[in-house]
Amino acid sequence: MNAQGTGTAREWWLITAMLTLAVLPPAAALVGLFVAVSAWGEHSDAMMPVLFLLIAVFGAVAASRRLPGRAVRPPDEPELAALVQDVAERLGFREPLLVRVVPDVHASLRRAKVSGIHAYVLVLGLPLLRALTADQLAAVVAHELAHEQHVGHRRTAWLLRSRHLLGVWLTPRLRPLAPLAAPLLRATQPGAWRTETDADADAARVIGTRATTTALERTVLLDAVYSGLGRRWWSALARADSYPQDFYDALDTAADDPHVARRATRVAAELEAVDPYSTADHPPAAVRLTALPDTDPAGATPYGEEPIPLRTAEALDRWCVEQLLAHRTARGRRRPRRGKAARPRRPLSLLALTDDRLHELLDDAGSSPLRSPEALEAALSAVADGSWPRLARRVEPRIRQVPASVRRAFARDVLADALLPPVTEALRAAGWTRASRWRTSVLTAPDGTTLDVGDTVTAALDSGDPAPVRALLAHQEAAV
Repeated sequence: MNAQGTGTAREWWLITAMLTLAVLPPAAALVGLFVAVSAWGEHSDAMMPVLFLLIAVFGAVAASRRLPGRAVRPPDEPELAALVQDVAERLGFREPLLVRVVPDVHASLRRAKVSGIHAYVLVLGLPLLRALTADQLAAVVAHELAHEQHVGHRRTAWLLRSRHLLGVWLTPRLRPLAPLAAPLLRATQPGAWRTETDADADAARVIGTRATTTALERTVLLDAVYSGLGRRWWSALARADSYPQDFYDALDTAADDPHVARRATRVAAELEAVDPYSTADHPPAAVRLTALPDTDPAGATPYGEEPIPLRTAEALDRWCVEQLLAHRTARGRRRPRRGKAARPRRPLSLLALTDDRLHELLDDAGSSPLRSPEALEAALSAVADGSWPRLARRVEPRIRQVPASVRRAFARDVLADALLPPVTEALRAAGWTRASRWRTSVLTAPDGTTLDVGDTVTAALDSGDPAPVRALLAHQEAAV
């Protein structure tokens, strides 16, 4: 057998092993439950677990067939439809294409059957449509179409599918398959990553390296801001029975703040590095950017340096905010007491808030377990003697559920979040001012220098030396 045949056989073996391992827990649970019920009950009772399992399976299949998001029809958005069609023609993608919009920073392509016709559904996040230039959006569309062309091979499709099914069993609370799953996921990750970098290369070939590069960088930034700052807005306003009606306008404005962009880019890189079981199907952004070819498509016509005009922009914004509100209300709101109706959430404009009110909304100083001077000093002493991971576990007991290989990194983030509010509060009392409307930890000293206090606290935890934080507090005490 030649080398190619050996590689193919190895991949099929890995796929079979991952699929077998993925179905092992539910199969074992079903058999165990069937045996237990058979031993202590009627034989007809023993069929109930099977019935419940079948109902769950059919429900999951039905849910997976539902199309995500809101349909965008060519007559409503002709510019977007023309861009998608032109990119498809450049790539030689001949299949019917539908476009749907979702509220988050997301882009994907999936097969679907619509009105009895097999088609592909291109899913695009509203933040991408709003913030990316037409050239960058074309690069995102090209990547998704090219990715489907690469995974159209049956073996590659099964490889990605089996990795996903196996990764489901590696949640923080339940990891029974980790010792067996990790080597399989690690062995198949290069193949999954190759489909992404190949799709990036195709996008660069037909759209251009520059547009593909900036699209990737901007998408990573938007996702980090949406996942970090955006979720904080929703959580903070939920406590006041409100919601951000101008969520997407605020998201665009915050993403353009250099302090927000710098922090979001760093956090995104740190999160990409935390992958203890090699479940990530996408390579880190730095890897993807390095792998991009240096090419300029001959005869390519730029789509434009401005975002695609959306004729139904207001309706899309309103629909996406309503979807986020419904989702977060269903997940986070407590049930009202008997006889009392749940209070509806009031719309609130983030952009209309004063800086002080917005900082007050986002500042968690009052909820920090280290808000007293004694607790803060004890935490800094724990940093100095190296016992701070234990303190972090007391602050957040769920750290124990995190895989051991990344537990220290999670503990550092937890303790940094707990230390930051009281430190910034102390500096604010000494005359330091906010340097960013959207970041509460970026302060300007009385002498005019700007400092991200979060960087100082994180560096102290990484080095085990709290001296820089103590120096800041000493300046504060001297000023007071």
